[in-house]
Amino acid sequence: MDHARISRIPRRMGSPEGLNPESPSRADHAYVTLVTNPDYLPGAEALLRSLRLTGTKADMVVMHRGLQPAHLARLRALGGRLIEAGLLPTSEHFDRTHARDALHARAAFTRGGKPDFHTPLDNFIKLRLWQLDYDRCVFIDADAVVLRDVDKLFEMPQFCAAPNVYDGLDGFHRMNSGVFTARPDLRTFRDMLARLDQPGAFWRRTDQTFLQDYFTDWHGLSIHHNMLQYVWLNMPELWSWRDIRILHYQYEKPWQDHDKAHLLRPLIDLWRAIASGQSMPDLATQTRPAA
Repeated sequence: MDHARISRIPRRMGSPEGLNPESPSRADHAYVTLVTNPDYLPGAEALLRSLRLTGTKADMVVMHRGLQPAHLARLRALGGRLIEAGLLPTSEHFDRTHARDALHARAAFTRGGKPDFHTPLDNFIKLRLWQLDYDRCVFIDADAVVLRDVDKLFEMPQFCAAPNVYDGLDGFHRMNSGVFTARPDLRTFRDMLARLDQPGAFWRRTDQTFLQDYFTDWHGLSIHHNMLQYVWLNMPELWSWRDIRILHYQYEKPWQDHDKAHLLRPLIDLWRAIASGQSMPDLATQTRPAA
Protein backbone atom coordinates (compact mmCIF):
# COMPACT_ATOMS: atom_id res chain seq x y z
CA MET A 1 0.00 0.00 0.00
CA ASP A 2 1.29 3.48 -0.89
CA HIS A 3 0.78 5.33 2.39
CA ALA A 4 1.79 8.64 0.81
CA ARG A 5 -1.35 8.46 -1.34
CA ILE A 6 -3.78 8.01 1.51
CA SER A 7 -5.82 11.20 1.29
CA ARG A 8 -6.58 13.28 4.30
CA ILE A 9 -10.20 13.10 5.38
CA PRO A 10 -12.11 15.67 7.41
CA ARG A 11 -11.86 15.42 11.18
CA ARG A 12 -14.89 13.81 12.74
CA MET A 13 -17.09 15.85 14.96
CA GLY A 14 -16.91 14.41 18.43
CA SER A 15 -14.57 11.70 19.63
CA PRO A 16 -13.46 8.79 17.44
CA GLU A 17 -14.62 5.42 18.71
CA GLY A 18 -12.33 4.12 21.44
CA LEU A 19 -11.04 7.55 22.48
CA ASN A 20 -12.36 9.90 25.14
CA PRO A 21 -10.46 13.21 25.24
CA GLU A 22 -10.74 15.24 28.41
CA SER A 23 -10.13 18.55 26.68
CA PRO A 24 -9.71 19.96 23.14
CA SER A 25 -6.37 20.17 21.38
CA ARG A 26 -4.41 23.43 21.65
CA ALA A 27 -2.07 22.96 18.70
CA ASP A 28 -1.96 21.07 15.41
CA HIS A 29 0.98 18.94 16.54
CA ALA A 30 1.64 16.90 19.66
CA TYR A 31 4.00 14.64 21.51
CA VAL A 32 2.08 11.51 22.45
CA THR A 33 2.72 8.82 25.03
CA LEU A 34 0.76 5.87 26.40
CA VAL A 35 0.14 4.81 30.00
CA THR A 36 -1.95 1.68 30.55
CA ASN A 37 -1.35 0.97 34.22
CA PRO A 38 -0.22 2.96 37.29
CA ASP A 39 3.22 1.34 37.27
CA TYR A 40 4.14 3.44 34.24
CA LEU A 41 2.98 6.67 35.88
CA PRO A 42 6.47 7.68 37.18
CA GLY A 43 7.85 7.31 33.67
CA ALA A 44 5.12 9.42 32.09
CA GLU A 45 5.61 12.15 34.70
CA ALA A 46 9.36 12.26 34.02
CA LEU A 47 8.73 12.38 30.26
CA LEU A 48 6.33 15.31 30.62
CA ARG A 49 8.80 17.14 32.88
CA SER A 50 11.58 16.60 30.35
CA LEU A 51 9.44 17.91 27.49
CA ARG A 52 8.55 21.01 29.51
CA LEU A 53 12.25 21.66 30.09
CA THR A 54 12.79 21.84 26.30
CA GLY A 55 10.30 24.71 26.04
CA THR A 56 8.18 23.01 23.39
CA LYS A 57 4.87 24.63 22.40
CA ALA A 58 3.44 21.34 21.16
CA ASP A 59 0.61 19.62 22.97
CA MET A 60 1.69 16.81 25.29
CA VAL A 61 -0.87 14.01 25.00
CA VAL A 62 -1.19 11.09 27.39
CA MET A 63 -3.35 8.29 26.02
CA HIS A 64 -4.31 6.30 29.10
CA ARG A 65 -6.13 3.25 30.36
CA GLY A 66 -6.53 1.82 33.83
CA LEU A 67 -5.65 4.98 35.78
CA GLN A 68 -7.48 6.42 38.76
CA PRO A 69 -8.52 10.09 39.13
CA ALA A 70 -5.55 10.79 41.42
CA HIS A 71 -3.16 9.46 38.77
CA LEU A 72 -4.77 11.60 36.09
CA ALA A 73 -4.51 14.68 38.30
CA ARG A 74 -0.75 14.21 38.51
CA LEU A 75 -0.42 14.07 34.71
CA ARG A 76 -2.79 16.99 34.23
CA ALA A 77 -0.73 19.10 36.64
CA LEU A 78 2.29 18.63 34.37
CA GLY A 79 0.43 19.91 31.31
CA GLY A 80 -0.67 16.60 29.85
CA ARG A 81 -3.73 16.51 27.61
CA LEU A 82 -5.47 13.36 28.79
CA ILE A 83 -7.22 11.04 26.34
CA GLU A 84 -8.73 7.80 27.59
CA ALA A 85 -7.99 5.07 25.06
CA GLY A 86 -9.50 1.61 24.97
CA LEU A 87 -8.06 -1.63 23.69
CA LEU A 88 -8.40 -2.16 19.98
CA PRO A 89 -11.43 -4.14 18.76
CA THR A 90 -9.40 -7.29 18.10
CA SER A 91 -10.61 -10.88 18.10
CA GLU A 92 -10.57 -13.18 21.12
CA HIS A 93 -7.94 -15.35 19.41
CA PHE A 94 -5.73 -12.31 18.78
CA ASP A 95 -6.06 -11.23 22.40
CA ARG A 96 -5.19 -14.69 23.73
CA THR A 97 -2.20 -14.95 21.40
CA HIS A 98 -0.77 -11.61 22.54
CA ALA A 99 -1.52 -11.92 26.26
CA ARG A 100 1.59 -11.65 28.40
CA ASP A 101 2.10 -15.30 29.29
CA ALA A 102 1.27 -16.59 25.83
CA LEU A 103 3.52 -14.10 24.06
CA HIS A 104 6.45 -14.56 26.43
CA ALA A 105 6.17 -18.36 26.14
CA ARG A 106 6.30 -18.15 22.35
CA ALA A 107 8.80 -15.29 21.99
CA ALA A 108 10.68 -14.95 25.26
CA PHE A 109 12.76 -11.86 26.01
CA THR A 110 16.31 -13.18 26.33
CA ARG A 111 18.39 -10.00 26.14
CA GLY A 112 16.90 -8.11 29.05
CA GLY A 113 14.26 -8.29 31.76
CA LYS A 114 10.74 -7.01 31.16
CA PRO A 115 9.04 -5.79 34.37
CA ASP A 116 6.09 -7.71 35.76
CA PHE A 117 3.78 -4.83 34.86
CA HIS A 118 4.60 -5.15 31.15
CA THR A 119 1.30 -5.88 29.36
CA PRO A 120 2.01 -6.67 25.68
CA LEU A 121 -1.57 -6.47 24.42
CA ASP A 122 -1.81 -2.86 25.63
CA ASN A 123 1.03 -1.90 23.28
CA PHE A 124 -1.31 -2.02 20.29
CA ILE A 125 -3.24 0.95 21.72
CA LYS A 126 -0.41 3.04 20.23
CA LEU A 127 -2.15 2.65 16.89
CA ARG A 128 -4.94 4.89 18.15
CA LEU A 129 -2.51 7.76 17.63
CA TRP A 130 -3.77 7.71 14.01
CA GLN A 131 -7.24 8.62 15.34
CA LEU A 132 -6.05 11.78 17.09
CA ASP A 133 -7.08 15.30 16.10
CA TYR A 134 -3.61 16.46 15.06
CA ASP A 135 -1.82 16.92 11.76
CA ARG A 136 1.55 15.75 13.08
CA CYS A 137 2.59 13.64 16.04
CA VAL A 138 5.75 12.33 17.62
CA PHE A 139 5.21 9.27 19.79
CA ILE A 140 7.57 8.70 22.74
CA ASP A 141 7.32 5.75 25.11
CA ALA A 142 6.63 6.56 28.75
CA ASP A 143 9.97 5.02 29.79
CA ALA A 144 11.97 7.69 27.93
CA VAL A 145 13.11 11.25 28.64
CA VAL A 146 13.86 14.05 26.20
CA LEU A 147 17.25 15.65 26.83
CA ARG A 148 17.23 18.33 24.12
CA ASP A 149 14.72 20.12 21.92
CA VAL A 150 13.39 17.67 19.30
CA ASP A 151 10.62 19.79 17.76
CA LYS A 152 12.32 19.33 14.39
CA LEU A 153 10.85 15.82 14.37
CA PHE A 154 7.45 17.33 13.54
CA GLU A 155 8.83 18.23 10.12
CA MET A 156 9.86 14.65 9.40
CA PRO A 157 7.70 12.52 7.12
CA GLN A 158 5.59 9.55 8.11
CA PHE A 159 6.90 7.06 9.15
CA CYS A 160 10.26 7.72 10.84
CA ALA A 161 11.82 5.66 13.61
CA ALA A 162 15.29 4.85 14.91
CA PRO A 163 16.91 1.42 14.61
CA ASN A 164 16.67 -1.12 17.42
CA VAL A 165 20.37 -0.97 18.30
CA TYR A 166 21.45 -1.99 21.79
CA ASP A 167 23.66 -5.06 21.69
CA GLY A 168 24.85 -5.57 18.12
CA LEU A 169 24.93 -4.13 14.64
CA ASP A 170 22.09 -6.43 13.56
CA GLY A 171 19.80 -3.96 15.33
CA PHE A 172 20.22 -1.54 12.41
CA HIS A 173 17.98 -3.87 10.37
CA ARG A 174 15.06 -3.39 12.76
CA MET A 175 13.19 -0.37 14.07
CA ASN A 176 12.33 0.46 17.66
CA SER A 177 8.83 1.85 18.19
CA GLY A 178 9.71 3.77 21.34
CA VAL A 179 10.00 6.94 19.23
CA PHE A 180 8.37 7.54 15.86
CA THR A 181 6.76 10.23 13.71
CA ALA A 182 3.23 9.93 12.35
CA ARG A 183 0.48 11.82 10.55
CA PRO A 184 -2.90 10.90 12.07
CA ASP A 185 -5.47 9.79 9.52
CA LEU A 186 -8.62 7.74 10.06
CA ARG A 187 -8.25 5.85 6.81
CA THR A 188 -4.76 4.78 7.80
CA PHE A 189 -6.09 3.65 11.18
CA ARG A 190 -8.84 1.56 9.59
CA ASP A 191 -6.38 0.00 7.18
CA MET A 192 -4.09 -0.86 10.10
CA LEU A 193 -6.93 -2.63 11.92
CA ALA A 194 -7.73 -4.67 8.82
CA ARG A 195 -4.09 -5.72 8.50
CA LEU A 196 -3.47 -6.29 12.22
CA ASP A 197 -5.95 -9.01 13.14
CA GLN A 198 -5.74 -11.47 10.27
CA PRO A 199 -6.15 -15.23 10.81
CA GLY A 200 -3.01 -16.63 12.40
CA ALA A 201 -1.48 -13.21 13.00
CA PHE A 202 1.31 -13.13 15.58
CA TRP A 203 3.30 -9.95 16.11
CA ARG A 204 6.37 -11.10 18.00
CA ARG A 205 7.15 -7.69 19.49
CA THR A 206 3.56 -6.39 19.31
CA ASP A 207 3.23 -2.88 17.89
CA GLN A 208 6.92 -2.73 16.97
CA THR A 209 6.80 -5.76 14.69
CA PHE A 210 3.48 -4.63 13.21
CA LEU A 211 4.63 -1.09 12.44
CA GLN A 212 7.81 -2.31 10.78
CA ASP A 213 5.72 -4.65 8.63
CA TYR A 214 3.14 -1.98 7.83
CA PHE A 215 5.60 0.80 7.01
CA THR A 216 8.08 -1.26 5.00
CA ASP A 217 9.85 1.89 3.77
CA TRP A 218 10.21 3.42 7.24
CA HIS A 219 12.66 6.30 7.30
CA GLY A 220 15.53 6.02 9.74
CA LEU A 221 16.05 8.49 12.58
CA SER A 222 19.49 8.51 14.13
CA ILE A 223 20.03 6.36 17.19
CA HIS A 224 20.46 9.60 19.13
CA HIS A 225 16.71 10.22 18.79
CA ASN A 226 16.00 6.94 20.58
CA MET A 227 19.15 5.97 22.45
CA LEU A 228 18.48 2.65 24.18
CA GLN A 229 20.01 2.33 27.64
CA TYR A 230 21.68 -1.01 26.88
CA VAL A 231 24.00 0.79 24.45
CA TRP A 232 25.69 2.08 27.62
CA LEU A 233 26.47 -1.53 28.58
CA ASN A 234 27.03 -3.24 25.26
CA MET A 235 28.18 -0.69 22.68
CA PRO A 236 29.87 2.19 24.56
CA GLU A 237 31.62 3.38 21.40
CA LEU A 238 28.21 4.58 20.14
CA TRP A 239 27.46 6.63 23.27
CA SER A 240 27.82 10.41 22.95
CA TRP A 241 26.18 12.67 25.54
CA ARG A 242 26.72 15.61 23.17
CA ASP A 243 24.42 14.06 20.57
CA ILE A 244 21.72 12.18 22.48
CA ARG A 245 18.27 13.74 22.14
CA ILE A 246 16.00 11.07 23.64
CA LEU A 247 17.11 8.45 26.16
CA HIS A 248 14.96 5.32 26.29
CA TYR A 249 15.06 2.98 29.29
CA GLN A 250 14.09 -0.23 27.53
CA TYR A 251 13.74 -3.41 29.58
CA GLU A 252 14.37 -2.55 33.27
CA LYS A 253 12.94 0.81 34.37
CA PRO A 254 14.84 3.49 36.31
CA TRP A 255 12.13 3.70 38.97
CA GLN A 256 12.49 -0.02 39.71
CA ASP A 257 14.95 -1.86 41.89
CA HIS A 258 16.66 -4.27 39.50
CA ASP A 259 19.87 -6.27 39.14
CA LYS A 260 21.42 -3.98 36.48
CA ALA A 261 21.00 -0.79 38.49
CA HIS A 262 24.66 -0.64 39.54
CA LEU A 263 25.72 -0.91 35.87
CA LEU A 264 23.30 1.77 34.72
CA ARG A 265 23.73 4.11 37.70
CA PRO A 266 24.61 7.33 35.76
CA LEU A 267 21.53 6.90 33.55
CA ILE A 268 19.29 6.18 36.51
CA ASP A 269 20.62 9.21 38.40
CA LEU A 270 19.91 11.38 35.34
CA TRP A 271 16.33 10.08 35.14
CA ARG A 272 15.78 10.64 38.86
CA ALA A 273 17.04 14.21 38.65
CA ILE A 274 14.53 14.98 35.90
CA ALA A 275 11.72 13.07 37.63
CA SER A 276 12.26 15.01 40.86
CA GLY A 277 11.64 18.32 39.09
CA GLN A 278 15.23 19.54 38.86
CA SER A 279 16.46 21.53 35.87
CA MET A 280 18.11 19.56 33.10
CA PRO A 281 21.54 18.39 34.31
CA ASP A 282 24.59 19.57 32.39
CA LEU A 283 25.11 16.68 30.00
CA ALA A 284 28.66 17.78 29.29
CA THR A 285 29.59 16.73 32.81
CA GLN A 286 28.04 13.28 32.56
CA THR A 287 30.41 10.34 32.81
CA ARG A 288 31.11 8.17 29.78
CA PRO A 289 30.51 4.41 29.75
CA ALA A 290 33.51 2.18 30.23
CA ALA A 291 34.76 0.81 26.92
